[in-house]
Amino acid sequence: MKFNPLLTALSDVDFLENDYRDAREIGIVRLGESCLFFRKKLKIYYIPYENIERCFRRVMLVPAKMCCGKGDLAVENLVICSGEEEIAQIQIPGTKAAKILMDELKIKAPNADFTRPDKTNETTEE
Repeated sequence: MKFNPLLTALSDVDFLENDYRDAREIGIVRLGESCLFFRKKLKIYYIPYENIERCFRRVMLVPAKMCCGKGDLAVENLVICSGEEEIAQIQIPGTKAAKILMDELKIKAPNADFTRPDKTNETTEE
């Protein structure tokens, strides 16, 4: 099994395999003792909890046509940031799973900020 780091690589592959195997699975995300793992296609990415500077939920509304009318489907995502840069956006299977995941992350990564960064659009007037 090959593990791909989001930021800095850990050298102990056996430790990563054991942490991944014993981790709690929520959708494509796995919460290990020391790392957060997620699958994307055939790759497994990881980030140690102490390297997570900011993470938050992003809910995107996708317009959908249904048999009885139109509506919006809410797609839950976990966004992981390093500094002001987003390094991963991971789709979560639903609202309940997203809330459970965020509660677990607040315990495992107490150093992280769990708020969405402010989007300030600075315009220059001439």
